[in-house]
Amino acid sequence: MPLAAHPVDDDLVQRLIARQFPQWAALPLRRFPSGGTVNAVYRLGDDMAVRLPLGRSGADDVAKERTWLPRLAPHLPTPVPEVLGDGEPAEGYPWPWSVNRWLAGENPREGALSDPVPLARELAAFVAAMGSVDLPGAPRAHAPQAHRGGPLTVLDAETRAAIGELRRIPDEAVDCDAAEAVWEEALRAPEWAGPPVWLHADLMPGNLLVDADGRLAAVIDFGCLGVGDPACDLFPAWNLLPSGAREVFGEALGVDDATWTRGRGRTLSQALIALPYYRRTSPAMARNARHVIRTVLGQS
Repeated sequence: MPLAAHPVDDDLVQRLIARQFPQWAALPLRRFPSGGTVNAVYRLGDDMAVRLPLGRSGADDVAKERTWLPRLAPHLPTPVPEVLGDGEPAEGYPWPWSVNRWLAGENPREGALSDPVPLARELAAFVAAMGSVDLPGAPRAHAPQAHRGGPLTVLDAETRAAIGELRRIPDEAVDCDAAEAVWEEALRAPEWAGPPVWLHADLMPGNLLVDADGRLAAVIDFGCLGVGDPACDLFPAWNLLPSGAREVFGEALGVDDATWTRGRGRTLSQALIALPYYRRTSPAMARNARHVIRTVLGQS
């Protein structure tokens, strides 16, 4: 969850493009409103997107996407970003950046899905396809800490600290005892004993695009990609899908009880950590965190 470490504005992006991709310098450029916290996004012309990391951690993700997205894309049933230009540090901007092909669609919103069951099946097909990829040399998901792909115990201290912080924020009305009980149940679940599988590892609504009919149009932002526990790609079950579609998603994937329990715990952990961090700075992230907590604790 990086804070912005370098300012990004229209003038900087225009200068970077003019210097490194002069063939695109005359195209209209406009900042694209985004609830994301890792990259600034600009639309370049009608067919391209410029993504510039706001901090060091986002910069580390650029190389990962450049390396792996071209290899993963042929194995996936859903469009994913295609890098058209590899931007390099210049004009005082310190990190690599990318020009990608524009992918049309809107971010789905929890509680407002027009057709959740087909979307659940499409999300399950994407997750299953990712998990079946066999490419050598895969990185661990969100290494080096392996927060996404490693054992749940890696998240324990941060999750409990977040619960403690939420106990001191009464206006959020989180049932912290219930949250702690769900987290402890997840810790008791058997860890993944199979080989690590390929993961997107950050299937938040902001990283999904749907078309006008609510069908899955693309999956974006693969900065956390890597291999690890398949429970990490069950996030949409609680951060997006309503009850009936949630069951369809799980059944389509054939998820065992232990993996489902870990997935629920991982999704709750992410929300518990995000809520006190983003409650005053990112309405979209805070809103989704509240939704996850209510859903996991059976309050919605």
